[in-house]
Amino acid sequence: MMSSSPKPAPKPEVTLSLTLSPGSTLQEVVKPEERGVRLIQLLLTCAKHASSSNLHRADECLRQISLLASVSGDSMQRLSAWFASALAVRLVKRWPGLHKALNYTQLPKQDQLGQAQPLFGRVFPYLGFSYAIISRTLIKAMTGERVIHLVDLGSGDANLWIPLLRSFSCLLDGQPHLKVTCMNDNKAILEELGPRLVKEAKALGLPFQFAPLNDSLRELTLDKLGVKSGEALAFISILNLHTLLAEDDSVDAHFSHNKTNGIKDSKQMFRFLSTIRSSSPKLFFLVEKEADHNLNKLVDRFVEGLHYYSAVFDSVDATFGGNASSRERIVLEEMFGKEIENIVACEGVEREERHERYGRWMVRFGQAGFKPVMMWYDSTEVAKQMVEACGRNGYKIVNERASLMICWHDRPLYAVSAWTC
Repeated sequence: MMSSSPKPAPKPEVTLSLTLSPGSTLQEVVKPEERGVRLIQLLLTCAKHASSSNLHRADECLRQISLLASVSGDSMQRLSAWFASALAVRLVKRWPGLHKALNYTQLPKQDQLGQAQPLFGRVFPYLGFSYAIISRTLIKAMTGERVIHLVDLGSGDANLWIPLLRSFSCLLDGQPHLKVTCMNDNKAILEELGPRLVKEAKALGLPFQFAPLNDSLRELTLDKLGVKSGEALAFISILNLHTLLAEDDSVDAHFSHNKTNGIKDSKQMFRFLSTIRSSSPKLFFLVEKEADHNLNKLVDRFVEGLHYYSAVFDSVDATFGGNASSRERIVLEEMFGKEIENIVACEGVEREERHERYGRWMVRFGQAGFKPVMMWYDSTEVAKQMVEACGRNGYKIVNERASLMICWHDRPLYAVSAWTC
């Protein structure tokens, strides 16, 4: 390897008010709060340089970040390592051959999710809270219905469906005939879930039918669902509807007037929701991250991402404590890191992690002809009981405009909402 005499590094053009004391060097930054401030400063400066394709200055920022960040450090150090990695991927993607070569050994996305998603449900109560909210609201709304058709739009999680089957088997007015259509582009999930639910329903004596649908959201049509007259229909989407917002951002930027109430139009999302609306469902349940990552400008969504995932990584620390080498923690943070990479390093249809806040979903569902549903009565008291039963501090469920927000230390991370025609 050839070497050259070192040149003075250009000073990063920092416009933030976050500054270190005069004369401080990276090696002297030892206090966690001071190191955290410096890391945020460097990350935002690096994002700015990456956005303007200033490779040399972005590279210098990444070099400095590498001296402070660590995947085995505190939550801010680990978070910074993942955001720095995402910025590096964005820069490397300017050379497609190099980027592809560096990713030869990466696990396929489905394999990564297969490891992380079940663990996520076990370690954190977010999904558990969401499932309990959906179950209570669904049972109340479907009481008296004789044929119920529930459509799972991609979760394939037995932790949602097994308790639901048990709840339906205990209805005072008798057991309904329950049909579950589970859609997933991972055939292995369907092959595992189907027999398990059929076995559970048989043990409960519940009239039951399972219909697997090996498709993606983009390929879904009503004909494939096999909806029949007289069925009480409900859809459940867990953390995946936002992928339909993926589109060519250059077109949106060129035709910037194509917005409603400041929200980018999405023909694909509108078409999907309108199709669902035409089936006259009794309910549509939506669980999504309460974040705003569907922004055109890299720096804007980078700031949003830092704010959101800093809370996520804090909750990871609260769960695992000081066990930085925990295999479970590493697997989970790799999952979050892949989300961060998609938000930061990808553009156009490749960028699928386009989370939006509940207020924007209200507009999108309203445009398609839906209206929000208030979820179960006395929800605040029941939510409090759910959190107490979880036995962990820091979590809270709060009402907000007909949705329930699942919070970590008052920072909303997930929104659960229900819609009807």
